[in-house]
This record gives sequence, structure tokens and C-alpha cells, in this order.
Amino acid sequence: MKNNILKLTAIFGLTTVLLNSCGPKDNPPLVYFPDMYFPVAYDPLMKAQDAYSKHENEIPAFVARNGATGLAPVEGSISQNKDGIVSEEALPKNMEEYNAGYDASKSITVSPLKAENLEKDLARGKNLYEHTCAACHGVNGDGQGTIVQSGAYSGVPKYADREITIGSVHYVLTNGRNAMGSYAGQLNVGDRWRVALYVYNTFKAPTLAASAKPADAATPEKTSAAPAAEAKTNAK
Repeated sequence: MKNNILKLTAIFGLTTVLLNSCGPKDNPPLVYFPDMYFPVAYDPLMKAQDAYSKHENEIPAFVARNGATGLAPVEGSISQNKDGIVSEEALPKNMEEYNAGYDASKSITVSPLKAENLEKDLARGKNLYEHTCAACHGVNGDGQGTIVQSGAYSGVPKYADREITIGSVHYVLTNGRNAMGSYAGQLNVGDRWRVALYVYNTFKAPTLAASAKPADAATPEKTSAAPAAEAKTNAK
């Protein structure tokens, strides 16, 4: 008799659990974390609608912030984009888009950074380059960094031999190229421009300036001495 009672109790208990678990979930009796129970995906800083207005456990989401989904930075926090530069184009989806973007970047010869801060930007760009890029590209931009010299990796180009601009260096830092990956996760947009500025001004611009000089730059000095020699001969 006792065993039958235990069996009946177990059956009724199991039936109760099953019936409760199969009940309607549209209006649960209690929800501790409705934003997790009814997840709604938002883009950062988009204007939000009340995510829980269709449920009995209504929470006036984002009402206090006029519908803003993102919170303002805590007072005293460090800005991640103090340069105010809007992040550039969307990441290329395929090789055709990448190549088109890379070709277009070569026409960019001026960075969006403030010109009056050039000296500071170059100094920071140098520091970031030596800590982030020099291991492969070398402190002299000759592609002979410590990793290359160790024999672990090869084929790193010399900047002076490449057709680069400030824009193309920035594009490669953002999107990567060949075996080099993107550094957008390590450097913010302003610092990527600083590194590009440093690379171009230090390793590429001097070679362009040297190649622009005439091959016979010393000729005027020699020719200017000829009349003096001729005058001395006539005086004799």
C-alpha cells in the first residue's frame, strides 16, 4: 500500500512539472532579468524603442536617456577617439573591394590630423612604429627587423622601394595586406594616421627628395669657376 502511494505521488508530481513546463511563456509569472529573457539587439547609440512594452513585466527601457542605447562616458574617463576623426570606410568584403580601396588610398597624400601638431604626431608615430611595426619592418624601414633577421620570416619590403603614400600606409594598417594582418585592433584611427605619417615622412619622402635633385647638381660650381680661370689667363 505504501509503495502504491509513493508511485501515485511520483506520477502526480511529474505530471505537474510537465504541465507547468509546457505552459505559455509569453507572460511568465516572474522575470528577474527581462533584458536577458527577451533579448533585443541594438546598434551602438541607436535610438531605441521600449523593448518590453508587449510583456506584462514592462520595464521602461532607456526612457531616462531619451531612448539612447549607449551611456555617456564616465566623467574623467579617457576618450578613445580624442582626435575626433570619424572611422574610415567599411571593411572590404572581397578582394575586388580591397584592391579598389587600396588603389584609391594612394591618392591620399595628407592625413586628417591637425597640421599644427605635426611635430607631436611624428614623435608619437615614431614611438608607436618602433613598438608595433619595427619587429618586422625594421627601425630604419628597410624590412630587416629582428624577426626577419632571426630567419623566422622573410619577404618584408623596404619602404623606399615601394609605391606608398600616407593614405596607402594607413589603409594597410587598417585592413592588412598579404601576410600582414590588420592593426585596427591595436591602434585607434588617429594613431594609425600618426604611424602612416611617420613612415612616409621618414622612410619615403627623403628618397623622393633625393631623386628629384638633378644628377649634375655640382656642375654650376665648376662652370662658375671657369670665367675666373679665363680672366686670370688673359691678365697674364
